[in-house]
Amino acid sequence: MKYTFDIVGVSPVLYFFNHQQQIRQTPQPQCVEYLGTHICTLDAFLGSVESVTTTWGGNLDQVIETVVQFWLNNSESVNYWKARLIDAGRDNLLVARVADIQGLQAEFESLLGKNW
Repeated sequence: MKYTFDIVGVSPVLYFFNHQQQIRQTPQPQCVEYLGTHICTLDAFLGSVESVTTTWGGNLDQVIETVVQFWLNNSESVNYWKARLIDAGRDNLLVARVADIQGLQAEFESLLGKNW
């Protein structure tokens, strides 16, 4: 199974919490999780990944490898989001998405209203 990881933005803590609650209450594609952290470090996201892969049965080693590869190959993006998180202040989180490719495709299709 292939996985993807991407930093998607900065969000106020309460908005992120509310979004997570809405996701839990409505049927969503499997194997897509949004992670939030107060600091922009690889260790912070790896800690978050370990907790979510157990909920959807992802291959932890492959997910960790995906996150590490993202971090190594996208230093400009990481630095950009780190600066945006600092600019936003301490009541905000850096939000990232981890997913298997099929789950992400299903999420995008549901956003577009396709039922394949």
